[in-house]
Amino acid sequence: MFTGIVEETGEVTAVEDGPEGRRIGVSASFCNELEHGQSVSISGACLTVEGVRADDSGDGEFELFCSEETLERTYLDDVRVGDAVNLERALPADGRFDGHFVQGHVDGVAEVTEIERVGGGPASGASGTSSGERSESDGVLAEGEGSSGERSESDGDWVFGFSLPAELAPYVVEKGSVGVDGVSLTVAELREAAFTVAVIPATYDLTTLSEKSVGDPVHLEVDVVAKYVESLTEGYR
Repeated sequence: MFTGIVEETGEVTAVEDGPEGRRIGVSASFCNELEHGQSVSISGACLTVEGVRADDSGDGEFELFCSEETLERTYLDDVRVGDAVNLERALPADGRFDGHFVQGHVDGVAEVTEIERVGGGPASGASGTSSGERSESDGVLAEGEGSSGERSESDGDWVFGFSLPAELAPYVVEKGSVGVDGVSLTVAELREAAFTVAVIPATYDLTTLSEKSVGDPVHLEVDVVAKYVESLTEGYR
């Protein structure tokens, strides 16, 4: 299980397609702590480590295998060498739980529909449509990687919009949690076949959200608690 608190971004170092799936190599700074068989979230998709190479500092790369089913449910069939991916190791039993329950089971692939910087001047390199007026709580709606430093008034938050597949819409609610490329975010606003989130500067800088453009794909994982509630109450409706 994961929490949606991204540890770092890694880089795809190798891609090898085969008849049964795809092997991917990814760089990371914690490779000396990885072992064969461990689970790692790769931009929200839970994959198993099959090989590791690391130097004394921990830097290195690890190898993963994507089955045909994984490739069908994710956009990992389109990743190329040099692409950045969000990385999170599985939560240890004594670890802090700072995000929400994330299984690493991608429910669907959505698209970025808008990107806007708010409260900190014009966006740099971002494109998209305006999300309209902000509420006072926009800046704290998204919780991803935390920051230990103080934020300046000029930092500015970001508003991201994503498409919402119809089959996932019942599980997404305002102020509820959603996993986007493995990042635990809070839904700010629901729209027709779409939703928005507010992203704090630390989350923006420490994840692949800073590299996204309108039209790019993202992995979505809806709250598993909502799916369990639906299953348990199905016979009462």
